[in-house]
Amino acid sequence: MKSVEEHLSGILERVQPLSPLELQLLDAHGSLLVDEVAATGDLPPFDNSSMDGYAVRLADVADAGERYPVVLDVVADIPAGTAPDVTLDPGTCARIMTGAPIPAGTEAIVPVEWTDGGMPTVRITRSPDEGQYIRRRGDDVAAGQSVLAAGTELGAAQVGLLAAIGRDRIRVRPKPRVVILSTGSELVQPGRPLTAGQIRDSNSYMLTAAAREAGAIAYRVGNVADDPKALVDTIEDQLIRADVVVTTGGVSAGAYDVVKEVLSELGTVAFEKVAMQPGMPQGFGTIGPDDTPIFTLPGNPVSAFVSFEVFVRPALLRMQGAETLARKVVQARCTGAFRSPDGKRQFIRAKYTPAPDAAELPVVEPVGGHGSHLIGSLALANALIVVPEDVTEVGEGSAVDVMLL
Repeated sequence: MKSVEEHLSGILERVQPLSPLELQLLDAHGSLLVDEVAATGDLPPFDNSSMDGYAVRLADVADAGERYPVVLDVVADIPAGTAPDVTLDPGTCARIMTGAPIPAGTEAIVPVEWTDGGMPTVRITRSPDEGQYIRRRGDDVAAGQSVLAAGTELGAAQVGLLAAIGRDRIRVRPKPRVVILSTGSELVQPGRPLTAGQIRDSNSYMLTAAAREAGAIAYRVGNVADDPKALVDTIEDQLIRADVVVTTGGVSAGAYDVVKEVLSELGTVAFEKVAMQPGMPQGFGTIGPDDTPIFTLPGNPVSAFVSFEVFVRPALLRMQGAETLARKVVQARCTGAFRSPDGKRQFIRAKYTPAPDAAELPVVEPVGGHGSHLIGSLALANALIVVPEDVTEVGEGSAVDVMLL
């Protein structure tokens, strides 16, 4: 059997980052930047008010107080979006709104709450400090300043920053398009009644959600019957919109495992046993005229999920240009005891609880049994305990490696 590392390294050697695309900002949301981004101008682009109030000269309001307010003439009214053509002379001020450019001669902004809000004169009852409530040009971002590094994921704040500095398009690694299908004549779609011997197709839903969580654009095809021609036709039809294909089921040694039967003779797919539990039967290769990567995962839900986490997710992240491909692994104290098969890396569904004190280890509790069909316990897990190949027994209270989901 191949080791987990050998199988994963073989996959990552054949999967490359997708070619960059220039996209509109909202279409680029969630993708990784290809290039460093620098501001071409100052942000804010001009001195402006951070409050609704009055632009004043300090000397005119130095003695303002509740008992003896200062009264000034209001010589201008400046809303946001205008360009004031006024200079403050001694004894004058200008009413100003948040975000409006400050007029010449302004040394501070008096918030409207410190005044009677008057026009054409205003009574001011408190004196501001020099520069108070003035946003200076470039105090957020200066022209030429690097604002986002290459490889940055474009979240909401990053998209907002790009818009603020005037970028409406940006070069990113596109999200990989993943086609996901389940195989098996026994599968029925959710919402439809079951007959004898049938089960519902959960894998295609689960893996589509997992691919989306990994940053991909995922298309759920649904289930395909155990018919070689139907499988070939479905895969070939889907290649036009796929950067990656993921199948689940039909990769063991049964008489009706059509995925293995069909793909062994189509493309470069190799079916191998990997020293892991769950998820020992694995297939990977390329298919079609564009050498589209294809993952063939086991059919049991937990096996399919673990296989996705260990092999497919890192590949999808690599295609997006990510530097970190692996889930975070931490140490925790295991609250249960269990045995593990010799020579296989075991992944145990578990619930991880952070430590209340930095001096203590976090706690991890195994959930459910070891069966690879137990999707109920999988839904309760937020982590996987990773047991090395040479460890056959984990004792209660032992320190274990935990992959955080």
